[in-house]
Amino acid sequence: MTTTKPVHTFHIPVMGLAYTIDSPIRVAKYGISSVISIIDDDLIEKMNAFYSSKFNLPYQEITQKIHDYRAERITSYLNLVDKIVKEKFDNFKNELAESKLALENYIDMLPNKSEIKIGLQHLIDEGVAFKDNIKNFLENNLTAGEIDVNIMTKIDKDNFDKNEQLSTEFNDAHASLRGFANSTLTSSVVLSAGMNPRLYSYFENFDVFFPNSKNKLSKKIILKVSDFRSAMIQGNFLAKKGLWVSEYRIESGLNCGGHAFATEGFLLGPILEEFKQKKEELVQSAHELMVKALSIKGKYVPEIPLELKITVQGGVGTAAEHDFLVEHYQVDSVGWGTPFLLVPEATSVDDDTRKLLAKAKEEDLYLSHISPLGIPFNTLRGTTNEKLKQKRIQENNAGSSCPKKFLALSKEYGAKGICSASKKFQDFKLEELEEKKDTLTAAMFENAKNKITEKSCLCVGLANASYLENDIKIKGQAQGVVICPGPNMAYFDQEVSLSKMVQHIYGNASVMNTANRPNMFVKELKMYIDYLQSEICGVSEEITKGQIKKWNSFKNNLIEGIGYYQSLFIPAAAVENDRIQSLLHFYKEELFGIKIPELA
Repeated sequence: MTTTKPVHTFHIPVMGLAYTIDSPIRVAKYGISSVISIIDDDLIEKMNAFYSSKFNLPYQEITQKIHDYRAERITSYLNLVDKIVKEKFDNFKNELAESKLALENYIDMLPNKSEIKIGLQHLIDEGVAFKDNIKNFLENNLTAGEIDVNIMTKIDKDNFDKNEQLSTEFNDAHASLRGFANSTLTSSVVLSAGMNPRLYSYFENFDVFFPNSKNKLSKKIILKVSDFRSAMIQGNFLAKKGLWVSEYRIESGLNCGGHAFATEGFLLGPILEEFKQKKEELVQSAHELMVKALSIKGKYVPEIPLELKITVQGGVGTAAEHDFLVEHYQVDSVGWGTPFLLVPEATSVDDDTRKLLAKAKEEDLYLSHISPLGIPFNTLRGTTNEKLKQKRIQENNAGSSCPKKFLALSKEYGAKGICSASKKFQDFKLEELEEKKDTLTAAMFENAKNKITEKSCLCVGLANASYLENDIKIKGQAQGVVICPGPNMAYFDQEVSLSKMVQHIYGNASVMNTANRPNMFVKELKMYIDYLQSEICGVSEEITKGQIKKWNSFKNNLIEGIGYYQSLFIPAAAVENDRIQSLLHFYKEELFGIKIPELA
């Protein structure tokens, strides 16, 4: 892997199944790193066919009749993306050397303090031997963005051949990992949604995840985490197997897109502070364990720790916030996800959904319970998926035909697993509810019914946007589009070019409506207070001692977090700080007003 410093201080995280499925093809030539979801092999196979045709490259269909078709499809597509990105990057460097206008436009997209920006501008100002000088400089300093991949660790369903269960290596996430490991990419796999010991252990089967004699990793591991404790536990678990975590990607528990993994009231600022203070502890702990494991395995042992990056994402929306994260918390990169859904050059979104996103206000973006995983899910009102789902419910035909079954994880009705968004599952549950109808009030019955039928088919809904955008035929039951922006989408109200969005990130342009937008930390705090209130109000059964203890701890952690922010944003240091202090005081009072129930 290259040791050249990345061009940018931001990256585009994974979004849904489809939204970043081809983002590297779109943006990697500019030095922008992005992440592809590699769970949906059906979508991947269709994109492979689409891009092979678009770039006149040979394509051989990989059908489900092939023994290891899932991993083979993923490897094939990633190899194609790798090839296309390398060609586009080489062509782009040639274009920059040939065209002063193209070069000036590119310079406008670079960070203001970037050494590459300063160096290129200096060469233009010199104006001597322009082409050769530029070409040499680009070859020595420019790198394409990373083509990283994401595996959601929970999506690791057992698979069957007819009625015979296949071995663990054919589980969904295992096959995805194998597909990445066998590809030509030199990049990272981002593991999200928590620890999966069985999957983590599977990494040991691939030499590409172990360091070579030059202290380099052919393929790296990135863990998406919500706090320092989780990072330490997971990092050490992998280190005991001789595996190094190259990056901890800290994501806000609630102020993010897609699935929201709420912390126990720990806020992003204090979490980042802990990583900043204890980074060396993380490095040394993992290094010592890794050295022991590699020695036992008889593999090459690095004398000094490998590189470890700390990055952050979730809710960032202004250049000031971006700079603060980079400078104050010393993070290596900041993830900008949701705003890029409005950038056609960067993400795969159909026109109608993009228009819906642009019109979205705060009240349109909400934390839903539509995910079959049972994890809160940030989404948007008014999607085609929502309308089609409601129509089926009204026609007493609730549930999806469940063609892909990636989330068929419930073993309640059989070993093969079933998805809670499927018609089959919902029919079972509605039957059981009907039998209890006489023991429930009308309101209780409707509430229980809604909890069953509100689940959406994410496997299809999160993939359809790519099919619609690229005019690829969609087969089977109509599911429409599920979109998963973070709450930050409320403050971006127009489709924008890639150049303008990147300039916005670096403070050289503005593409957002900042009228009523709170600071990202304050926004997250408000979401956590609302979450606590919702948890307390949403209890329908007898409250337990454990719940009361959890809520009190949650509340106390929020109070501590507010205290941290009050010390961080020094009053009178800036007008913005005074506004933040006012809101912190307001939310502290609101938090004190929340009464934690007591046992009778």
